[in-house]
Amino acid sequence: MPTTSSALRAVALTASLAVLLAAGCSDSGEGGRAGGDTNTTGAGGLKGLAAQELTWQKCPAPSEAEGGGPAPSALPGGTAWECSFMDVPLDYAKPDGETMELALIRAAAVDQQKRIGSLIFNFGGPGGSGVASLPGFGEDFADLRTRYDLVSFDPRGVGRSVPVECEGNRELDVYYAKDSSPDDAAEEKAYQDSQRAYTDACERNSGPELPHVGTANAARDLDLMRQVLGDRKLHYFGISYGTELGGVYAHLFPKNVGRAVLDASIDPTKTSEQASLGQAKGFQLAFENFANACVDRGDDCPLPGNSAREIQDWVVELLDRLDEKPIPAIGERKLTQSLATTGIAQTLYAKELWQYLEQGLDEADGGNGGLLLTFADLMNGRGDTGHYDNSAAANTAITCADFTGRYSLAQTKARLPEFRAASPLFGDFLGWGLMGCDGWPVPGEWAHPDVSAPGSAPIVVIGATGDPATPYEGTKAMADALGEGVGVELTYKGEGHGSYNSGDKCVRDVVNAYLLDGEVPPNGKVCP
Repeated sequence: MPTTSSALRAVALTASLAVLLAAGCSDSGEGGRAGGDTNTTGAGGLKGLAAQELTWQKCPAPSEAEGGGPAPSALPGGTAWECSFMDVPLDYAKPDGETMELALIRAAAVDQQKRIGSLIFNFGGPGGSGVASLPGFGEDFADLRTRYDLVSFDPRGVGRSVPVECEGNRELDVYYAKDSSPDDAAEEKAYQDSQRAYTDACERNSGPELPHVGTANAARDLDLMRQVLGDRKLHYFGISYGTELGGVYAHLFPKNVGRAVLDASIDPTKTSEQASLGQAKGFQLAFENFANACVDRGDDCPLPGNSAREIQDWVVELLDRLDEKPIPAIGERKLTQSLATTGIAQTLYAKELWQYLEQGLDEADGGNGGLLLTFADLMNGRGDTGHYDNSAAANTAITCADFTGRYSLAQTKARLPEFRAASPLFGDFLGWGLMGCDGWPVPGEWAHPDVSAPGSAPIVVIGATGDPATPYEGTKAMADALGEGVGVELTYKGEGHGSYNSGDKCVRDVVNAYLLDGEVPPNGKVCP
């Protein structure tokens, strides 16, 4: 499952859902160029690109590829969000060759006299739009904005930065509803055909950026961005996949690391298969924590069962029913087994959403799939108008450009028993997902990323014990892989994907003290 910034979007959705249930840049316009661009003329190599001056303008509404919606509102106190574009090499091996544009967003620091520099955010994915995400959480980072310009960007292939394009909206509705846990030869063939059609569409509809959207190039973009923004060191806040990007940056440019935080860390020692198996275990643990909390509430929990195992078995039976016969959901759309599994997974990203998981499961049992479909749409990047952002397409393109793993039908089927043992709920779904890069037109770069960063400044690595998408074990693995004296481990004993925005005061105080005042926490500190 993608470790996208959908976790943050999900929390933001909670308030609007509560109201409903009780009863960032556009394709054109001011402040942005439509969809990014590639240029056929060079810009004097990296030295020339590092000297470019950005033109900051008022941000228009996010583009369809960024998820749509209104233009970002000013922050409390009146500070406006500003947007710009930065030129980077399409291919860093040819710095004098073709360039492409990255979309950027920023909000200026409050205290310009004590300003440290820019703090660059990546909210995860891969495939999440930083331009669209950052304004929604500007107030959460208000303490950090006292001394930093808050900056984010759409990485190459994402949002407005020459977005990867695959299938259209109607095709994607069919793609996400398909049976993603085949039970017989006919369903296996249909699954293969669907995956092949999706891959062919990505190759056909995307331009020359596909070979160049990998994480190593995104890390090189970060260093160029650091220079263009005028910072001597890179100050960085990465969440989920953003921790992989931050780790790769530290490996490539250890002497340029300033103050960096990696929240909800991936495990950089794992292959794509091992990471998917880890997610199966992580989502299973999160569901069991949810189910145990439900049981503890007794009659207040609407789900049947006197134990977490009984609730799990009931959900498995519900999903089997949906496999046989989808149920009505929203308009003419129906809730399938695949969409229900996706919706369940999305609600496990944050403890605040558990109440909606209870309600969604209860309603689906009664024949109404609307709520679970709403969360599946959120995970898949589908807006209310039926348009999809390009986060999933970019996720596939970046993942396949990064990882060498290519799994055929036979190889995937051979690995399914281990996935099913890891998670009765999510094992099939994630196991079959191994085929996502089968037939991809671009070879992968590594079995797993190298994040060793000798000589780097300390990097704070945070993990939550109940994180479903980036299991807690990855925190120590990342800290160890960065190297002695570099990786500083911080544990949050809590649920959800991402710790700084969890509301825990201990985590927030530790991170703020580090980023604002340079106070490195003791390695192994536990919050709360």
